[in-house]
Amino acid sequence: MDFYILNAEIYHKHKFQKSTLQIVDGKIKICADVNIPKDAKTVDAKGMKIVPGFIDIHTHGAVGVDVNSATTDDLAKIGNFFASNGTTSWLCSILTDTVEQTDWCINQFKAYRNNRPQNVADLLGIHLEGPFLATEYKGAMPEHLLQKGNTELLKHYQDLAEGQVKYLTVSPEVSGITEMIPEAKKMGIKVGIGHSGSTYSQAMEAIENGADLATHTFNAMRLFHQHEPAIMGAVLESDIYCEMICDGLHLVPPTVRLLTKIKGMDKVIAITDSIMAAGLPDGNYHLGVNDVVVKDGDAKLTSNGVRAGSTLTLNRALKNILTFTGKPLEEIIPALTENPAKLLGVDDKIGFIEDGMDADLVFLNENNDVAQVYVKGNLVSKTN
Repeated sequence: MDFYILNAEIYHKHKFQKSTLQIVDGKIKICADVNIPKDAKTVDAKGMKIVPGFIDIHTHGAVGVDVNSATTDDLAKIGNFFASNGTTSWLCSILTDTVEQTDWCINQFKAYRNNRPQNVADLLGIHLEGPFLATEYKGAMPEHLLQKGNTELLKHYQDLAEGQVKYLTVSPEVSGITEMIPEAKKMGIKVGIGHSGSTYSQAMEAIENGADLATHTFNAMRLFHQHEPAIMGAVLESDIYCEMICDGLHLVPPTVRLLTKIKGMDKVIAITDSIMAAGLPDGNYHLGVNDVVVKDGDAKLTSNGVRAGSTLTLNRALKNILTFTGKPLEEIIPALTENPAKLLGVDDKIGFIEDGMDADLVFLNENNDVAQVYVKGNLVSKTN
């Protein structure tokens, strides 16, 4: 349905400006002066700020659904929940699992992509978090399923996914990873480094070989030491992107301020790393093959108390970053929109409010709460 959005204060070219938006066939057209037909459908956005839809490149689930066991209907359930909270595009993150279960997940993804419902977040592709990870910093990864670099296995997954594996997390110190990164890049996969105790030189070699980002920066990785900067030093010194989980638990406010100051807001990407408990109360859940208990919104493995993902949503992350950093809204928006779009190479379709872009739009009220969401011009029903 074509319509106009009136009295809009839109986020355009890194600042807010008053404009009228015309939505035609799910695409955006910015109008300075326009004569609106009397019979046209209109939406009054007075008092709202309109920003691009958020993009979550790292999430394991929500509302009772775990990606590692999600059917096509389950993926739609996640997509509806995300969209209602402002996340209009996402990658489904498959935690390290057996080859058979990973294959099953990929097949569910393909079936879902072929019949994606409207009014839900667009599932852009797959993130494989492992299995090529270090045991020492495994976090919630099942240790017996971790393995050394294996280009043939990665190619199997990418072929099965028909090229839709968009992102892979690896540990630089694991045997075969240095050689595997360029091969992953040839397959069209962005490579993140994390779950790692690598040295500075090992991490830098991975970056020089093509690694694009750091997976959940500061978490599940060897930290900086003045005599051995380690992976953390390489991540902060280089120009790669840095994921950040801004729930106040994985990263406390001073750490968020430090990270954004060192990297700049153009090199950080807000993620949730959410699990099936997102959008639900405290209780017992699972993450892949792991049992998880959530108390006060904090998810931890029942076996050893290690933190296991989050219950965060990106609309909450936005407000947290505003509070933690004191930066204005226009400086923070790219971390949830433009930066992940550029990383994934989909910035010609999403992540911006520009002519011809998909009409993925989030209306924020005076408190920066999500008031209304459109996915490709379709209004999303608020579920939470």
